[in-house]
Amino acid sequence: MSENTHDKLPIRMLHDRVLVRTDAQEGERRSGGGILIPATAAVGRRLAWAEVVAVGQNVRTVETGDRVLYDPEDRAEVEVRGVAYVLMRERDLHAVAADRFGGSEDSTGLYL
Repeated sequence: MSENTHDKLPIRMLHDRVLVRTDAQEGERRSGGGILIPATAAVGRRLAWAEVVAVGQNVRTVETGDRVLYDPEDRAEVEVRGVAYVLMRERDLHAVAADRFGGSEDSTGLYL
C-alpha cells in the first residue's frame, strides 16, 4: 500500500475521537548510544508516538498529520482497508509535536 493510503479513509470520526497510525516499533531497536536492544527485552511502561490520520468535530488541540504521544496500553485497535489504526479520545493524548508549534527559538515543538 502507498504511504498516503490513510488520506482518503472511508471513515468519519465523531465527537472527541482521534484515529492514529502507530509508528512501527516492532523488532529490535537502538538506544541513543547505539546499543542494540532486542525485541524480547522487557521495558517498563513506555509511551509511543503515532501520526493523527482523522479527528472528530470536537477535537480542539490536534489536527490531521500531527505526531502525538500516547500510552499504548490505553488503546482500541481498528482495521480499515487492511491497515491497523488506534482509536482514542483526545484526552488520552499526552503530547503533540507539530510544525505549527515551531516559530520561537526556544520551542520544543511539543504541546504539553
